[in-house]
Amino acid sequence: MSEKYLYLALDIGSISIPLACSFYPKAPFYKTWKYLWPALLVTAALFIVWDEWFTRMGVWGFNPRYLSEIYVGSLPLEEILFFVCIPYACVFTYFALNHLIEKDYLFPHHDFISFALVAFLFISGLYNLEKWYTSVTFITLGMLLGLHMYYFRPRFMGRFYLAYAVILIPFFIVNGILTGSWIDEEVVWYNNNENLGVRLGTIPAEDVFYGMLLIWLNIVLYEFFKQHRR
Repeated sequence: MSEKYLYLALDIGSISIPLACSFYPKAPFYKTWKYLWPALLVTAALFIVWDEWFTRMGVWGFNPRYLSEIYVGSLPLEEILFFVCIPYACVFTYFALNHLIEKDYLFPHHDFISFALVAFLFISGLYNLEKWYTSVTFITLGMLLGLHMYYFRPRFMGRFYLAYAVILIPFFIVNGILTGSWIDEEVVWYNNNENLGVRLGTIPAEDVFYGMLLIWLNIVLYEFFKQHRR
């Protein structure tokens, strides 16, 4: 495979197994697509706007060495596909874990986890207002999570936290490659003046919370449509 298709291969590889497993008869994920696809598309649209904004600002950018060089605005096609392929795989993981693990083990602790997370995000975001990636990601996730917990009291947050803990395993593999692990150069580069400069391997620490926001919004909308479109 040509290295120019590395990012595209990561997108396709990420969705291929979850997509194939979506038709498993005992847990037919495809039957929830009518709730999933609106959630994916709405969230993708929001993140693509954010991505375009930060790309134009130079907060991050893309290495043409690993791209097919098909662009929509400032964004490579692979980056746009990322916001569909990765969330699909992650919501499938959430669905599969709900099927496999009957008991919600983190439900008794989800309020505390959320409170601690919101406090950390707001303090860190406000303390680093001059860093665009840090402040926007942390404050946005903290604000939306706090408002959602206060007004809606969702019962799926324990299951979300468990699913995201599992998702972090493939996250570190895929994001590791995108940020330069195991390859000559990074696929996605970051301006360290706009983040904390803390790396988990090659991955900016902010990516953990950016990814959490991306997946959480997809699951919130997925659960909302399931409740209101039956």
